[in-house]
Amino acid sequence: MPGGPGGPKGLGGPGGSGASGAPGASGGADHEGLRRTLGFRDLVVYGLLFIAPMAPVGVFGTLDAKSHGAVALVYVVATVAMGFTAFSYAQMVRVAPRAGSVFTYARTALGEGPGFVAGWMAMLDYLLIPSVAYLFAGIAMEALVPEVHRWVWTGIAVVVTTLLNLWGVRAAARVGFAVLAMEVVVLLVFVVSAVVVLVRNGASRDWWSPLTGDAGFSAAAVVGAVSVAVLSYLGFDAIASFAEEVTGGSEKVARAVLLCLALAGVLFVAQTWLVALLEPVSSAQLAAEPSTQGSAFYDAVDASVGGWLHDLVAVSKAIGAAFAALAGQAAGARLLFAMGRERRLPHALARTDSGVPRVALLVSATVTMIAAVWAARRDDGLDHLVSVVDIGALTAFVLLHASVVSWFAVRRMAGPPRWLAHVVVPVVGAAILVAVIVEAAVSAQVVAVVWLGVGLVVLAMQGVRSVR
Repeated sequence: MPGGPGGPKGLGGPGGSGASGAPGASGGADHEGLRRTLGFRDLVVYGLLFIAPMAPVGVFGTLDAKSHGAVALVYVVATVAMGFTAFSYAQMVRVAPRAGSVFTYARTALGEGPGFVAGWMAMLDYLLIPSVAYLFAGIAMEALVPEVHRWVWTGIAVVVTTLLNLWGVRAAARVGFAVLAMEVVVLLVFVVSAVVVLVRNGASRDWWSPLTGDAGFSAAAVVGAVSVAVLSYLGFDAIASFAEEVTGGSEKVARAVLLCLALAGVLFVAQTWLVALLEPVSSAQLAAEPSTQGSAFYDAVDASVGGWLHDLVAVSKAIGAAFAALAGQAAGARLLFAMGRERRLPHALARTDSGVPRVALLVSATVTMIAAVWAARRDDGLDHLVSVVDIGALTAFVLLHASVVSWFAVRRMAGPPRWLAHVVVPVVGAAILVAVIVEAAVSAQVVAVVWLGVGLVVLAMQGVRSVR
């Protein structure tokens, strides 16, 4: 096992980290550690907030066109595919129940270098995904109140959610629960309205077409769409970042990760099935007219139910996006906190005040504010941001799967391995992620390679300093 902070002490022995201590901490008030105040429900709330219950709204048209109409099947397959990653998270959070998520797991199982790379790549997304969510909130609010420019709404969303995060993880979770309840109510209104319309007027497509396609089934088309759909799930992993702030131990975190993914999968399949049946145009028409794909969900709702539901969904998406960013910002701050605590980033990031990592939160908020407002002031800002998010997290997930294989199967730190859980599942999960990365946009791949290169330079400089 690697020596140093990633060795046995880091797993709860003398000098190990927990809710009230951290390796390398000075023991003073600035490093008092995180506080255990979250329950199981709070973890699920954070995960679902980050994912967003109606995440498919914006990508429904694209997925419907790509899959030849089998959009619900796409989300069934995507849920199963991401289940491999969720299962590996559940394995590793029991091994290293500390803040930092994939940074901590890779550092524990693979060593300092891979741990830094995992954290560095995850950081790219944990800082940029909230920026995209804030921008979505700004765009939605501008559509409702066009007199105020989107960048103003975007900035307001950053400030409000940052203040909630600074208030404390428990307080933010309570407000987040109210917002999540609102999103679920809106989703239920959509479901009931859609069912009523379908009972009265019948479906525009065959009832089973969301699974079989509306113009013949194509396995290749479904697989191609899955590579896009898995991005809707990014955020469930944020739950693991709060491992040091949950009461009841790591088992709660493991169960919350798996439950959150399962709930998201059910919600995604249900809503895409219904809207596919309401869709007045074929998947082939959507494929032939890419400009209509982004609004396809809203267009179907307008045509079948009415504009009132369109507006209700838009308001829900505006508020929900801001609070998805709140969860992402909190998770990003925990990653910065953990890397600062282990001196892989400036140690000041590990400072806490009343159990809140305020320095890390403010750094995370500043980066997301700059990126989100910059993008909001540009016509092509959303395209620029979206093109670079997600691939960092997917790369970190690959290292997560490698951590499971290393810890349980190669080093056998928990006794004889269970080959299905500790080899087959992580290897298949990693293969799926590699396939998604290969299918990603070239611009995203270039940004990821550049970001990785910068990280390797930082890692090399840290190695030189440690030798001196």
